[in-house]
Amino acid sequence: MKENNDPSSLGNPFDHRQSLIHGRQCDCHQCSPSQPNSARSPHQTNAVAPSLTPSSADDVMDRVVESALIRGMFGHSDMHRRQFMKLVGGGTAAAALASLFPLDSIKAAVKESLGPLEKTQLNVGFVPITCATPIIMAHPMGFYERYGLDVSVIKTAGWAVARDKSLNREYDAAHMLTPMPLAMTLGAGSTPEPFIMPAVENINGQAIVLHNDHLDKRDPQQWKGFTFGVPFEYSMHNFLLRYYVAEHGLDPDQDIQIRVIPPPEMVANLRAGNIDGFLSPDPFNQRAVFERIGFIHLLTKEIWDGHPCCAFATSARFARENPNTYGALLRAIIDATQYSSDPANRSEIAEAIAPTNYLNQPVTVIEQVLTGRFADGLGGVQNVPDRIDFDPFPWHSMAVWILTQMKRWGYIEGDVDYQQIARDVYLATDAQTVMRELGYEAPEETARNYQIMGKTFDYTQPEAYVDSFAIRRG
Repeated sequence: MKENNDPSSLGNPFDHRQSLIHGRQCDCHQCSPSQPNSARSPHQTNAVAPSLTPSSADDVMDRVVESALIRGMFGHSDMHRRQFMKLVGGGTAAAALASLFPLDSIKAAVKESLGPLEKTQLNVGFVPITCATPIIMAHPMGFYERYGLDVSVIKTAGWAVARDKSLNREYDAAHMLTPMPLAMTLGAGSTPEPFIMPAVENINGQAIVLHNDHLDKRDPQQWKGFTFGVPFEYSMHNFLLRYYVAEHGLDPDQDIQIRVIPPPEMVANLRAGNIDGFLSPDPFNQRAVFERIGFIHLLTKEIWDGHPCCAFATSARFARENPNTYGALLRAIIDATQYSSDPANRSEIAEAIAPTNYLNQPVTVIEQVLTGRFADGLGGVQNVPDRIDFDPFPWHSMAVWILTQMKRWGYIEGDVDYQQIARDVYLATDAQTVMRELGYEAPEETARNYQIMGKTFDYTQPEAYVDSFAIRRG
């Protein structure tokens, strides 16, 4: 399904009356019903001259630079920015900023480095899950248009379709699972084509759900013979489920069955008894509880806290042929991901992405996922603020871990240049550059070790890590 962008974005950052976000609850003078002057106080009428929406590409980039500087100064808190501008006046703040920064020179340098957009109308695919929150909410909340893009976000049934439409160039970019660009580049499961992943969308945010018939089977060693659903073979869901059951002594290829089921069909298959459980993205874990069909056995953050899940990806060819458009799209995605990372914004985002053309889920279900206060299906209400989080940085070490699991379970064979593939596909340097440009903190390093179910993963020793597992293929 295609949608047109909301034109209300790129507000004047020096105007306290204007929001720079324009969410559903926006109270700025552009989004609120107009008031007669008699209903306004004198300072509301005269404090700031009306600001015009940028009408040219140069004006858009000028506003982007001003907005990035101001938002960075206020820690990306639009509330604090508006309070300050109301207190001191936008003109005074603009003059003070100009005295501290060579704004004209900065704007000129940015324009020179970016150049004109090669394409402005883009098709970006997404699978309707909460992991895609930044890619989805960037549409109704104006993040794409902020960077001069007219993006159609297209709801996609599952990741096989998303992969094929990306390979066929029907999509300019897409919401993908973090293993997918690696698999597509290597030709695992599809024809090989270099794909790049310059941004992670979410970390954590998944769960193992069991049917209510299995309330007495909380020990994974009791799951022999069970059938589980995962959304795609090349998914963190598949690799985390395999890792989890293997650590409990089960061979995922012999002791259980794993079926690929599109996320929107998970709950129906659980209800019908076709599967005993699933490791799935939200909101379908929470939807199973909401429908009183299943319960949350555990959140995947209990397997690996901070694990990646979904990402923004595109072909290397698209980025090479459209470098300025690629840069603008990455800025929009990283900006939206950082906005999603603030827990204070989660309820607003839940309302923005709930409608039929996006997730098509009850707001209460999405809100329980995004805020981390949720019913677990076991009679309790849990409060886990980092049940899902949003961090755009694509660590090379995340790619190396995924490649070790692809090797462990026979999805790739032979010699694997783990580090080089990670550098080629997970573009950490692109993310670093854009994050810093937008005023966000970015890690200095691009790789680190992890603790996964008590076992240390050393990204510098991937083959030794694969060989350390008793249960594996080959």
